[in-house]
Amino acid sequence: MKPSRPLIRQDQLLRTLQSPTSRCLRPSISPQCPRFQQQARTFLRRSPTSHRAVENLNLDRMRHNSYDYHVRRRNFMMAGAVSGALAFIYTAYLLQQEITKPKKFDSGLPAGSADPFSTEAGSKRKTIVHDADGREIVPTGHSSITSFPRTLELDTTTTDDRQQQHPTKVNMGGVEYTLVGLGMRTVSFLSIQVYLVGYYVATSDVAALQQRLMREIHPTATTLVPSEKDELRRRLLDPVEGDKIWQGLLREVKPRSLFRIVPVRDTDFHHLRDGFVRAITARSNEGGPEYKEDSFGEAMRSFRDIFNRGKVPKAGELIMARDERGRLTVVFDDSKSKNAEGVRQQKRTTIGRVDDERVSRALWMNYLAGKAVASEPARQNIVDGVLEFVERPVGTVATQVV
Repeated sequence: MKPSRPLIRQDQLLRTLQSPTSRCLRPSISPQCPRFQQQARTFLRRSPTSHRAVENLNLDRMRHNSYDYHVRRRNFMMAGAVSGALAFIYTAYLLQQEITKPKKFDSGLPAGSADPFSTEAGSKRKTIVHDADGREIVPTGHSSITSFPRTLELDTTTTDDRQQQHPTKVNMGGVEYTLVGLGMRTVSFLSIQVYLVGYYVATSDVAALQQRLMREIHPTATTLVPSEKDELRRRLLDPVEGDKIWQGLLREVKPRSLFRIVPVRDTDFHHLRDGFVRAITARSNEGGPEYKEDSFGEAMRSFRDIFNRGKVPKAGELIMARDERGRLTVVFDDSKSKNAEGVRQQKRTTIGRVDDERVSRALWMNYLAGKAVASEPARQNIVDGVLEFVERPVGTVATQVV
C-alpha cells in the first residue's frame, strides 16, 4: 500500500507562491527574478560583471547610420544622373557637329580602287545626285536645307545693258553658274548656325580661272600633279598668299561669280546687312588708299540701302552676283511663291545693284581668303572645288564639272 501524499492547505500554498523564493522558482512568470535577467542575455555581448554576452541596442546610433547611408545613396544616384545627362549632351553635340560639318564626298570609285595619279584612294569630288525632277543637286549634309543645285541660271543684266551689248540679239536665258564649294556660316562661340553659303562660277569662265591658278604653280602646265595640287592648296589656305591669289583673280581674270545664301533659321535683312558691312569695312581698312575715296563711301551707302527691308524667312534665297565688270547685283527669293497646285516655284527679284567694283571685291574676299573668313568650312570646301578644276585639262570643265 502506497503512502499517501501530505495534504497542502490552500492558504499555505498561497503564501508560498507570494514569497520571494517562489518568484525565483518560476522565472517565466516573474521577470523580477535575477535568474530571468541572466536568461535574457545573449552571445552578442558579455556583461562586465558576469562576463556573459548581452544584447546592447543603441537606437540613436542606428538612426544616424541609416540616415547617413540614405544620404550617401542619394548623392551617388544624383551624381550618376548628372554624369549620364552630361554624357548624353556631349554625344548629341558630337553627332550634331558631324552632321552639320561640310562633307568631303568621294568620287564614286569602287571601294579599294585608287586614282593612279593620286596618293589617295579616290579623290575629293562631291557627290552629285538627282532630285525628283531630274535636276542635278549636291547634298549639303544639313537636315532642313538638304541640297544645293549643281548649276543654276541667273540673268542679272538690265534691258539697257542688253541693248548696248547686243543691239540685234538678246539672250533671255541668263548665265549658267557651276557650284565650286559650300559651307555653313556660324556666329558666336556657341557656333549658332545662320545660313548655308555656296560659291558659284560662270561655267564659261572656268577655263580662264583654271589657267590663272595653274600659272601660280607652273607657267606651262595644263593640269597639276598631286604634289603641285598640294602646293596650290597650301597657298590658297595661307592668309597672305591666298589673299594675293584671289585678289589677282578678281582684279585681272574677273570671272563672273555669285554667292547663294540660304538661311537655316528666320532672320532679317538688317542682320545680314550688319554682317556684310562689318566684313567690307574690315577688308577696306586693310586695302589701302583706294578705299579712302569719297566714291567708295557713296557706294557703301547704296549697298546699305539695298538691305533696308524686312524679314528673310528660313529657306529663302539671297543671291549676290558679281559680273565681269565687278558690279554687284542682289537678287532675292522669299521661297513663298506657289503655283495653283500649291507647288513652290521660283520667283527671283532683283532688289538692288552697286556699280563700284571695290564693294563686291571686299565682300568676296570675306569668304575666299584672309586670316578670318565668314565661314571656314565654306572656304575649305571652295578650295577643294578649285583643286577639282586644276586636275583637269583646261577647257574640259565647261562640259563636265565636278
